[in-house]
Amino acid sequence: MSDPLLIMRHGEAAPGHPDISRELTARGHAEVARVASWLAQRDDLARLRLVASPFVRAQQTAAPIAAALGIALETQPMLTPDDAPAAVVDWLLTEPDDRPLLLVSHMPLVGALTGLLVEGRADRGVGFATATVAELAGDVRAAGCLRLARFTSPADLARP
Repeated sequence: MSDPLLIMRHGEAAPGHPDISRELTARGHAEVARVASWLAQRDDLARLRLVASPFVRAQQTAAPIAAALGIALETQPMLTPDDAPAAVVDWLLTEPDDRPLLLVSHMPLVGALTGLLVEGRADRGVGFATATVAELAGDVRAAGCLRLARFTSPADLARP
C-alpha cells in the first residue's frame, strides 16, 4: 500500500481580482492554523511531502503547514482551480509514493480529483469546505484505485 494522499482545499479567501492574487481572510488563517496544528501532531506524517497551487491563497494555506511540520513547500502549476483532474492523476503516477503527500489546491479541482481517484469519475467529486482535508488510501494513486479514509474540516478539530 502506498503512503496516504491528502488533498486539501485552501482556507477561506477574500473575494478579488485577479483570482490568482486572492488572499486568505482572518478566518482563513485561523482555519489553516488549526489544520496545521493537527497535522503536526500526527506521527504518520513525519515524512510528508507538501505540494501547493501557485495561487496566493493556496501558498498562504501551505506555508503554515510547512512551518508546523518543518518541511519544504513545493509549488505545482497544474493545481489551479480549473486544471484537469486527469492531468493531476497522470502527474501523480510519475511521482514516488513512498511517503505521504499533501496537495493544497482549490475547488472545483479538489472535489473532482477526489472523485476521480476514489470513484474513477471526476463528476463524482465531493464538496470541500475551506481548509478541509480528504485523506485517501490505497495501493496506487490512480483513477478509481483509492478509498476515502478520512474527511476532516477545521470545525472537526479542537481550537488551539
